[in-house]
Amino acid sequence: MNDAPLTFTDVPGIAVGHYTDTTALTGCTVVLTPDGAVAGVDVRGCAPGTRETDSLRPGNLVQQAHAVVLSGGSAFGLDAAGGVMRWLEERQHGFSVGGVHVPIVTSAVIFDLATGNPHIRPTADNGYQACESASANPMQHGNLGTGTGATVGKVFGFPHCMRGGIGSAALRVHGVTVGALVVCNALGDVIDPNSGRVIAGARKNADSRELVNIHLAHLQGMSSAALTAGQHTTIGVIATDARLSPLQTTRLAQIGHDGLARTIRPVHTPYDGDTLFALSTGKTDLTLDTMLMHSLVTEVVAQAVLCAVHAAVSVTSNGQWIPCAAELGTLHSSL
Repeated sequence: MNDAPLTFTDVPGIAVGHYTDTTALTGCTVVLTPDGAVAGVDVRGCAPGTRETDSLRPGNLVQQAHAVVLSGGSAFGLDAAGGVMRWLEERQHGFSVGGVHVPIVTSAVIFDLATGNPHIRPTADNGYQACESASANPMQHGNLGTGTGATVGKVFGFPHCMRGGIGSAALRVHGVTVGALVVCNALGDVIDPNSGRVIAGARKNADSRELVNIHLAHLQGMSSAALTAGQHTTIGVIATDARLSPLQTTRLAQIGHDGLARTIRPVHTPYDGDTLFALSTGKTDLTLDTMLMHSLVTEVVAQAVLCAVHAAVSVTSNGQWIPCAAELGTLHSSL
């Protein structure tokens, strides 16, 4: 009997691929649903970088997506979706229109230009490469794909940050699988929702091994650093094999933000572009009641955030040490 925890790719109908540049510290991740999946999206951050999100609104003509692309590189990283479209078209996935297959590829990006080389960003070719590597094998987590250059805890400035990353989780109840893949690149701290303890986040200074609890610091009147919109952002994809309508699928994306709120503090700030997509592959005819489904979604999103930071590894970039949560044994809150 295999007791290993489920990952996002345990959702039937889903394949995930990555492109990783460990030198420039950037990358992209593609979630492929070549047969098409009912899709929805919910954007809560005030500084998003997205593509094709309007087409996913319930009531619009297009009600399926063939891929979701998560990318580093800020707005430049949206180019990666073009390579994913090319890969899908070559294999005749998408809507057949006048002899041409037009795949629906939606996308969101994180800002990772402060780590590695800011002049190297994921390209269309890199998106294509991510598709070539895609599989339904158990996911790897941490600093690969879009999570390569992710960081957290930047409210008091980038020198105070720690490593973010990419994580996933899935649960299977009554034969229905619900999963989440999250790239945690938050402005705020990452919190263990059970203990309330800060797992990764803002440190006192660039060399410090002491954490500053951002929430408590703000309550005590500590001001944030001079911040720029769009330099942060947590993005992700929720998926289930249950057969849902566009409205129901969009609701999953909305509910998923409760999982972010449980584990990231502060979240949905004016400087984040927090965005969650949702996919219904419809690979099973089984259903769950609405409240049960929503509880599962919230839980897998929260678990994916924790997975992302627990799997991250420390790095020194541009002369700056960026520690990871695994070093928490030598880190503690100063408040």
